[in-house]
Amino acid sequence: MSLELPLSGRLAWWLTAWLRGDEVTDHVLDAVTHGDLGHVVEGLAELTDGSGTTLLDAFVAARRSGADRAGLALPVEGDLLGLGGPRALNDRAVESGEAVVLASFALVPSVVGEVVRWQVLPSAPRQLPDVGEADRALRAALVDSANLLAELDVARWRPEVADRLMNLRHRAELDAPLGVPSRCTDLAARGLQGWAIVDLALEDDGGALSSYEIARRRDALAPLERASRRAVVAACSPEVWPES
Repeated sequence: MSLELPLSGRLAWWLTAWLRGDEVTDHVLDAVTHGDLGHVVEGLAELTDGSGTTLLDAFVAARRSGADRAGLALPVEGDLLGLGGPRALNDRAVESGEAVVLASFALVPSVVGEVVRWQVLPSAPRQLPDVGEADRALRAALVDSANLLAELDVARWRPEVADRLMNLRHRAELDAPLGVPSRCTDLAARGLQGWAIVDLALEDDGGALSSYEIARRRDALAPLERASRRAVVAACSPEVWPES
């Protein structure tokens, strides 16, 4: 897992800033595309009163729909985090692993070569963890996972993981648009950090001596993976941002 926001997290932050008038169009488009990938929107005319195939077309359609924010979903099988349906959106978003959810429609990305294709699908109301809840859960999961991984001798089979757990104060700074609360920027960075630790620790099972140890390792990391995803979703979903 990279220490950068997923595509949908970046779009949720910057589209919200654009919808609320906090950032200008050119800056938002540059931030979302990172200047290195083409972005194409598919299915816009079928679900909105807009048309076209560019990100700007999707932005305009979002504004016309009355949306003033865009939020993140990071679903996996068995945990539809950030989604409220319908089934077509849930299935597509689980396949992608992410989505941007607005009031009446969602955008689900898939990367094909050098192009990001955003599929427009109808969305329904969703339930989310609030920022405080997600923050507390992440802090607790980091402590619990660190203790369990120490018992499993993480320094032997994954010294990089041990190093990261010892240096949790050192994390990448995220480029957030105007309007994102500093608490949410920090929570997103810590969520990405926890997610990266999980991915690194599960990269291979070469250090484990038995299937029992492999299972214990995965069990130790499951709460941190879930808490990290919830932290990133809360940090990138304006519905649950703290009042400024």
